[in-house]
Amino acid sequence: MIQAVIFDLDGVLVDTARYHFMAWQRLAHELGIEFTEKENEQLKGVSRMRSLEIILEMGNLQLSFDEMNKLAEKKNKWFVQYINRMQASEIFPGVKELMAAIRQNGLKIALASSSKNADTVVTLLGIQDFFDVMIDGTMITHTKPDPEIFLLAAQRLNVHPSHCLVYEDAEAGVEAAHAAGMKCVGIGLPEQLRTADYRVALAPEFSIKEIKSIV
Repeated sequence: MIQAVIFDLDGVLVDTARYHFMAWQRLAHELGIEFTEKENEQLKGVSRMRSLEIILEMGNLQLSFDEMNKLAEKKNKWFVQYINRMQASEIFPGVKELMAAIRQNGLKIALASSSKNADTVVTLLGIQDFFDVMIDGTMITHTKPDPEIFLLAAQRLNVHPSHCLVYEDAEAGVEAAHAAGMKCVGIGLPEQLRTADYRVALAPEFSIKEIKSIV
């Protein structure tokens, strides 16, 4: 039975993904690279530096490590400016109720986000008290689809990975969950999350009733 639920952040609890897109698009345009929401799909669940590499590949650009670091820092500065305007009301409908129900049923909750700004976002949304454990991009060496972030969350929760359920919106995240030995709820378009064990449009659609039915 499921003993703990692990949530990704971007695209699962709140749409910070659009702020990432705005910042990456701004940087891409500055570099003379066309970057639309279609290209942005390749960046879902991917680390900041790998995202930058993908964008540079789109423009056939090769930069030094120092130049790439400066660009990544610039993108993050813009992203932080965007999210600092975020309102608590931007959390997806039903998310707080879902997490409250999970806690009321004695299950543990963790956040596992590759974002290095996850703590800021969670605080702005006012949901930090729901989490027993929060793992972000500053605590890991390998990003999704590597399972490190989910295995670390399970370890900190003191729950065996096979008793953890992950909510993810990116294929890389689904792969990471499966590699960690966890079942996964895919949030978003079914065609983009074909390998998820369960698929819903929004996280609250997979309720505590569904969670408790998993064996």
